[in-house]
Amino acid sequence: MRLADLTTMGVGGTPDVLRTCIATNELIERVRKLDDAREAVLILGGGSNILMGDGPFHGTVLQVATRGIEVEVGDADVRLTVAAGEPWDDLVELCVVNGWSGIEALSGIPGLVGATPIQNVGAYGQEISQVIESVRVLDRVNGSVEVFDNADCLFEYRSSIFKRQPNRWLIVAVTLVLSKDAKCGVRYAELATALGIDIDGLATPVEVRSAVLGLRAAKGMVLNAHDEDSRSAGSFFTNPIVSDEIAARIPGACPRYPAATGVKLSAAWLIEQAGVTKGWRLTESSPVRVSNKHTLAIVAARGATSAEVIHLASHIQQLVMTKYGIKLEPEPTLVNCTVGTA
Repeated sequence: MRLADLTTMGVGGTPDVLRTCIATNELIERVRKLDDAREAVLILGGGSNILMGDGPFHGTVLQVATRGIEVEVGDADVRLTVAAGEPWDDLVELCVVNGWSGIEALSGIPGLVGATPIQNVGAYGQEISQVIESVRVLDRVNGSVEVFDNADCLFEYRSSIFKRQPNRWLIVAVTLVLSKDAKCGVRYAELATALGIDIDGLATPVEVRSAVLGLRAAKGMVLNAHDEDSRSAGSFFTNPIVSDEIAARIPGACPRYPAATGVKLSAAWLIEQAGVTKGWRLTESSPVRVSNKHTLAIVAARGATSAEVIHLASHIQQLVMTKYGIKLEPEPTLVNCTVGTA
């Protein structure tokens, strides 16, 4: 089977070996044995935040399909320990149906639970780091199973210790603590507008989930076999965080937000001002284009190659660099390929 068939973007070569792991102990032992043998290993989840190169993957791909949710209900909150292979949006739906709040704004995000801490997944004013209590991991250097508390994960915007040190730890379970409050605060302007409330106004988890799914679908960000715009890896570039000095040189029309280490700018705005529009492609016949709904997403039609995706991404990167002196960084994990300025 081609890796293209296991990713939402639909590009990628063929692995030497493909194995599916349905039990956590099986996953841990397979990784230990392969690491001990110094064989190349790719841990693959839902394939929604990854760009695979066209060449073969010389090694073993382990597809995570582990399952299990343990629930502890307290007086004010709920603790859930979730296996890495559980589908993320199924978990969100379960929590919303039960009235547990804290991840409802992360509705519609594809992929598996185990991937969410790596990227510190976030959307519409929520981040997974806000509700993670701990993460259970396999240390692939010494073979031990360990538990990382929230602070140990070193979460930042779209980043964590797991992303900064790739292949060091394998996440096997995540423990979340959610609130039993019937309503939650909405801090994101676009979401508040969709709900018809003021920023910091209250809405139920069900209301928030419904609004978020609508917003994401309008941007082609909900997987749909009938929507070609969903053949992507989601947002291809992260919003850049720059110094106050650099931010001051960017036109005031560019949306910006305070960040721990500077100012976060809107990548979509930078891309659009650099001349890239919805549906934009390098040539009229190219099977790879910018989404018709969202300039942050790159869409690969059936039959497209990873090389064509990289070429378009690199060109967009160069346009923004030339106009604003800011290098956009890819958000998806890159395997057997590199995105660089064209």
